[in-house]
Amino acid sequence: MSERIVVTGVGVVAPNGLGAGDFWAATLAADSGIRRLTRFDPSSYPTQVGGEVLGFAPAQHVPGRLVPQTDRVTQFALAATDWALEDAGIAVTDLNEYEIGVITANGCGGFEFGQHELQKLWSEGPHRVSAYQSFAWFYAVNTGQLSIRHGAKGHSSVMVAEQAGGLDALACARRHLRKGSVRIAITGGMDAPLCPWGLTAQIPNGRLSTSHDPRRAFLPFDRDANGYVPGEGGAILLLEEREAALARGAPRIYGEIAGYTASFDPAQGTGRPPALARAIRGALDDAGVEPAEVDVVIADASGLPALDEVEAEAIRQVFGPRAVAVSIPKTMTGRLYSGGGPLDVVSALMMIKEGVVPAAANVSDVPDQYEIDVVREQARQLPIRTVLIVARGHGGFNSALVVKAV
Repeated sequence: MSERIVVTGVGVVAPNGLGAGDFWAATLAADSGIRRLTRFDPSSYPTQVGGEVLGFAPAQHVPGRLVPQTDRVTQFALAATDWALEDAGIAVTDLNEYEIGVITANGCGGFEFGQHELQKLWSEGPHRVSAYQSFAWFYAVNTGQLSIRHGAKGHSSVMVAEQAGGLDALACARRHLRKGSVRIAITGGMDAPLCPWGLTAQIPNGRLSTSHDPRRAFLPFDRDANGYVPGEGGAILLLEEREAALARGAPRIYGEIAGYTASFDPAQGTGRPPALARAIRGALDDAGVEPAEVDVVIADASGLPALDEVEAEAIRQVFGPRAVAVSIPKTMTGRLYSGGGPLDVVSALMMIKEGVVPAAANVSDVPDQYEIDVVREQARQLPIRTVLIVARGHGGFNSALVVKAV
């Protein structure tokens, strides 16, 4: 079995585009999906803007019987998976059901579904609560629903590590493909926490931006950074072994998932340094790549000065001061939790394909002491063969993943 695991299909649900093509066109045009929230009145909340997905009609993308059974996050995952399978030219009915695995990441569960059922419980009584509440709220629901929908009976699991979890899911899929336990892996991450209950659950972390101006609310690595903007959506990718993809005549191979490492930050007060640089070096070593060979780093970009400084220092430690282009596509989506890493991987694959690094939206004043080369103001054309994606999860999770041209 070859060690080379490649991406053959992608499906995207993002605040600035439905489908990979629309998302990437908007990203190159610096067309942001961050706006004042519209799905409920946010006036009483400290955060009133977010990366909201507009124009997604569940009935157009999800079988009718599943619409009342599923939360918005699962509807996103079902739609994105259909698009990824179509993109990869895969008909699951032609495959052995035990050769298809589903490994997804989720950080928030089905918040909105749960909120609605709690409202019914208190206003109408327990007899009005949907039986589907028993699983629609759960972190693993996307993996379960995708497995049922596509008859996938191979290895299936879920990763829960906030924003880092999306990269962890891709790495887990790569591991099972290398072992030969599955032939096709449906993987990636989705989250949809933009409802009153979901937003309320995020307020205690103290990291949300309180700016009500969509253009100034999320400014990672900027002198005016004041927190992050929450978003919804993510990406589903189809992974398979390279030789198998070529043998079946895959319509396209976007790139290779070449390296990955995770680390965990020590507890505050221990005096031990953050572990992000260790994850980055480990991912490069796993990919057999030297720092000088990396063309672009897609940053985690927390939007909090203290955390931005930690990430900037890790990038400097590994690559040297201003030695590599740093890209921040999520300035146009907000932080998508488990969906953020896989969506950044899609951006990396598109960068490799087209040889262009999109400019960060609204970021204009990067402090000199960060000593990193953030691509801003305008997109940058350059040959791109290797991209490092960084993701950090609340609580100390770090993940780094390397994507290479094939």
